[in-house]
Amino acid sequence: GQLPSWLQGILLRNGPGMHTIGDTKYNHWFDGLALLHSFTFKNGEVYYRSKYLRSDTYNCNIEANRIVVSEFGTMAYPDPCKNIFAKAFSYLSHTIPEFTDNCLINIMKVGDDFYATGETNFIRKINPQTLETLEKVDVNKYVAVNVATSHPHYDSAGNILNMGTSIVDKGKTKYLLFKIPSSVPEQEKKKSCFKHLEVVCSIPSRSLLHPSYYHSFGITENYIIFIEQPFRLDIVKMATAYIRGVSWASCLGFNKDDKTWFHFIDRKTKKEVSTKFYTDAMVFFHHINAYEEDGHIIFDIIAYTDNSLYDMFYLKNLDKNFEENVKLTSIPACKRFVVPLQHDKDALVDSNLVTIPSTATAVKEKDGNIYCTPEILCEGIELPRINYDYNGKKYKYVFATEVQWSPIPTKIAKFNTETKEMLHWGQSDCWPSEPVFVPRPDAKEEDDGVVLTCVVKTDPKDPPFLLVLDAKTFTEIGRATVNVEMHMDLHGIFIPQQAMKTETE
Repeated sequence: GQLPSWLQGILLRNGPGMHTIGDTKYNHWFDGLALLHSFTFKNGEVYYRSKYLRSDTYNCNIEANRIVVSEFGTMAYPDPCKNIFAKAFSYLSHTIPEFTDNCLINIMKVGDDFYATGETNFIRKINPQTLETLEKVDVNKYVAVNVATSHPHYDSAGNILNMGTSIVDKGKTKYLLFKIPSSVPEQEKKKSCFKHLEVVCSIPSRSLLHPSYYHSFGITENYIIFIEQPFRLDIVKMATAYIRGVSWASCLGFNKDDKTWFHFIDRKTKKEVSTKFYTDAMVFFHHINAYEEDGHIIFDIIAYTDNSLYDMFYLKNLDKNFEENVKLTSIPACKRFVVPLQHDKDALVDSNLVTIPSTATAVKEKDGNIYCTPEILCEGIELPRINYDYNGKKYKYVFATEVQWSPIPTKIAKFNTETKEMLHWGQSDCWPSEPVFVPRPDAKEEDDGVVLTCVVKTDPKDPPFLLVLDAKTFTEIGRATVNVEMHMDLHGIFIPQQAMKTETE
């Protein structure tokens, strides 16, 4: 096919790439050593390259020729020949774990720089053109978090908003929302943006020893949305995991009889809204988008009724029969919650406070809490992306992968949240990755642009390819076939040509 001439830049992707080192194997797909890959669009041509992230984790493992750094689903142990004191010491030092810098989930833009991110306090700067690994940043030096999400938000000025959990402070477990500026004052050019990081607000965890796991959060023009789900990390179990010889993943638990609490933080006052809103127990990873309308906050997420998704990706389940063996016990549902922030304080108990057209409800209870039930927009989509120019605003389109019985996507979809219409692209034996929307320069409409996705073939002998779709019609514009082995990946970003520092800078 023919690529649009305006499509100039780099699609940068991240995900797990190496699962066996020497005689050792990771237990979980999400543990694999990070592999970066990129597609560079230049004058109608596409150039591909890939490179392992040269993290400290990667270097230590390769040097030892075995897994020596623990990951979420795989606990690793130091040299068993060491004496008893060294052993005892290493058990103690793992109580608050020294986490991995195997940043395998996403790419984050900070000012003019790009970082590979995972969910620990470490991020790695990379060169988006050469995929070379540069310095390691410990976010914990600038804000007291032990884990942070790999789905930050960017405001109109390019500042980054992100969330992390602080579990070190003597029984004061809390969630911190922090902001990293996109640039530093002229006179401090030598300093990094991280030195100017500020904590926007902190939310105490409802349970000091069981903070909620979260993978993303939501944002509107005036509010930050944080969902505290009953899928939680047990800190005491985590502190003893190393001694007990179990992985940190085994310290996560889901309580299906519990509630899911919604927190709304006012971006101007930096205070949390005092009314308590909640819904039934659920597990979710991805926010899609959120916006405000007539005193309500409307937010869309992809949620499950249990935590089976994580278990699907244990490598023992991903063998050649996995299509038969691995069935999701809960299909992902795209849920829309409508939360009446400005509601009548004297409303009757048991009355629905939602006053805009929606089947979602928010019912006032005797104790003043408000119980929310969602509208189900659609089912069976994951890895959602939008036109980010519409982030925090009223929007129509979600681009996502389609998953039905299995966690492995078989198609990609474009979903219209207003008409509920869904367009698909799929071919037999194809596994597409997260679709990334790239707007046409000067686009006037939300879906004016292209959608990019990397497609891996189920037969390893068939070469993978990059697919370019017209975002409006969802028809194929072109594809670039790559004669190398390509892995399924997780997330990534498109960097337009003009957002790239030239090599000389």
